[in-house]
Amino acid sequence: MPNKRVLDIRPNEFDQYEGKAILNAIKASEGRTMVSEIICPAPALFYDVSNAELSAAFGADVLLFNMYDVNNPSLNGYPYEGKALLNDIRKKVGRFVGINLEPVSKEGLMDEKIEVDPGRIATVENAKKAYQQGAQFLLLTGNPKTGVTNKEIIESLKAIKKALGDKLVLAAGKMHAAGIGGETAKNIINENDVNAFIDAGADILLVPAPGTVPGISESYVASLVDIAHNRNILALSAIGTSQEGADEHTIKNIALSAKRAGVDMHHIGDAGFFGIAVPENIKTYSTVIKGIRHTYRRMAMK
Repeated sequence: MPNKRVLDIRPNEFDQYEGKAILNAIKASEGRTMVSEIICPAPALFYDVSNAELSAAFGADVLLFNMYDVNNPSLNGYPYEGKALLNDIRKKVGRFVGINLEPVSKEGLMDEKIEVDPGRIATVENAKKAYQQGAQFLLLTGNPKTGVTNKEIIESLKAIKKALGDKLVLAAGKMHAAGIGGETAKNIINENDVNAFIDAGADILLVPAPGTVPGISESYVASLVDIAHNRNILALSAIGTSQEGADEHTIKNIALSAKRAGVDMHHIGDAGFFGIAVPENIKTYSTVIKGIRHTYRRMAMK
């Protein structure tokens, strides 16, 4: 089993990692793992370079694909067609690769509901397809107005964990309410939710980064991260409220706050110019948590 820190994994080596080896590499990096989210159907910022390649070039260690349809895999601007898209990205771009799947609910929403394509729903069948196509991890979460609830996340976790075991790393949690009126502000996640996610099979707990959701303070995030760590799973903070397009000063404040809260991984969202965070903010965030040494190494490493 490969045993390097994420900081030291070369692009051609990310493909060798799976399951527990990925978790060990993240843990060994001590809060210095950068996750960049990308909307697959969104236009690439540059016509002949995909947003995945751009995120990697600006310091991301992990590429998280949003609105990835396992029935119709595609990434705008990436020169590959076929079911093994994620596997091709793993090998050619050279980063850990994962996708969002959404455990949608029939509960009432605060706003109009956006229907999720069948290939994006968090089912066992879709999880198996994602694994076969090259995903190394899944994030069970919700996009705005999709109606994802913590209850549905728990049920999906149980089913996928039972079916796939440790083949895929499973992360779970919401970055925002996803349209559910009863799960806003601090009600997005609490201690009971954290324990339920872990009991259901989560390897990584997702929490909103401090300051990205009303009421989600640094101390509150730290209290949830402590539960995760005490139960031997990792924690991921997420910017899912468009602040990935904020000024550099805001990005630095969020990054430091999340690091003080104790998270192992730092996610930056996909709503900068749309489809990808402002690339300079990926680099800025990475520099805050890793310094110039490890940020520039990741950017330059071949």
